[in-house]
Amino acid sequence: MLFRSLADLAPLAALDVDLVSLQKELRPRDAEAAALLGIRHFGDALTDFSVTAALAANLDVVLSVDTSVAHLAGALGREVWILLPFRGLDWRWLLDREDSPWYPTARLFRQDRNEPWATMLHRVARALQERLA
Repeated sequence: MLFRSLADLAPLAALDVDLVSLQKELRPRDAEAAALLGIRHFGDALTDFSVTAALAANLDVVLSVDTSVAHLAGALGREVWILLPFRGLDWRWLLDREDSPWYPTARLFRQDRNEPWATMLHRVARALQERLA
């Protein structure tokens, strides 16, 4: 299971970081969570991929599940951390590796079998804290 809501990002929001949403639209419950967690959301300002690319180019790390934004960041050569579920893994991420031959700046975080998504996000938060140190 992937994110249930943006509220799942609480471990990241607890760090001394600025969180920026690269999603054009948010569900109402996610908009509430974004506001509570201090996530900056640009919404309608993200008119096309060139605008999203410009915003991503100004971020230190792009964190994403396997979406077009993850591929955009990788293609731009931006540091991108891609969160992959245990089930339904796409072939292009290969197996048993934390990097990607397609995107040299990508770091893959793979969900372990039976690992709750929240536990995985705590791993990501620890890795982000180490990167910032």
